[in-house]
Amino acid sequence: MTYVLLLIGFVLLIKGADFFVDGSSNIARLLRVPPILIGLTIVAFGTSSPEATVSIIAALEGTAGVAVGNVVGSNIFNITLVVGVAAILYPLKVESENVKKEIPFTLLASIALFIVMSDVALQGFGSNMITRADGFIFLLFLSIFLYYVIEHGLKSRKESMNEPMAAVSGSWGKNILITLLGLAAIIFGGDLVVDNGTAIAYSLGMSETLVGLTIIAIGTSLPELVTSITAALKKESEIALGNIIGSNIFNILFVLGVSSAISPLAVDGKVLIDVVFMIALTLVLLVFARTGYRIGKREGWVLAAFYVIYLVYIIVRN
Repeated sequence: MTYVLLLIGFVLLIKGADFFVDGSSNIARLLRVPPILIGLTIVAFGTSSPEATVSIIAALEGTAGVAVGNVVGSNIFNITLVVGVAAILYPLKVESENVKKEIPFTLLASIALFIVMSDVALQGFGSNMITRADGFIFLLFLSIFLYYVIEHGLKSRKESMNEPMAAVSGSWGKNILITLLGLAAIIFGGDLVVDNGTAIAYSLGMSETLVGLTIIAIGTSLPELVTSITAALKKESEIALGNIIGSNIFNILFVLGVSSAISPLAVDGKVLIDVVFMIALTLVLLVFARTGYRIGKREGWVLAAFYVIYLVYIIVRN
């Protein structure tokens, strides 16, 4: 039965992502805003739901390591394997605005995370901690980002009002329903894959640490993976890339912001190395995005290889 539920989970993920990308891209056209803005907000927030659920529950239960590790691991997976696989399948077009503002904002959020969790090195404290105050600062950063995205969207909408509207399939109601159904299928499917994949892994004799670093970390990022791959195959590269950029920003500023506001999060010193790796990967993504404003197959293979290297490192380290 576990294998059947795992298969059902994958089917829900794939079909849900198909609905979600179609619905959200049609909503973008109806709103007359660039698809990248929908990718940075609705799609990114939706696909970050599993990380938010896991981290917030972990904060409530007092397991800070799960809350922090989930976000950092997910962001590394997103930058390397999700962007990598999507680019391998179909080269991702990068709008100059993304390079100038969105990707650097992701880098800023990553550096801010590193600073607030470096209490031992910077302040001489006995342990590293993401405090409630840090959480509220993250949420303020998020509000600034959302203000910029909404303002830019309204400006783009105003500029496009005199242009003929692209063909849109379905009405407002139908596309909103399709998007919500797709999101529900993604979240529920991801939950099935994580739960049953973990059960299968334990039955095969995998250690708890290895399961956490592979099944759980990858499982909570499956919505981003499936959504971005589906968007890339549909040649909606702006949604594919916007999903990842937005998701990483939401993971740090919203997920960790809410989690630490609920309960201060103690940070294992080892995670600082992972955050440095995350910052370095974000810089690599920024460099790749500036080469002809596209992330092609070659860059995709390099990013995917980085994940394999990181996976080997954390398995050896732990």
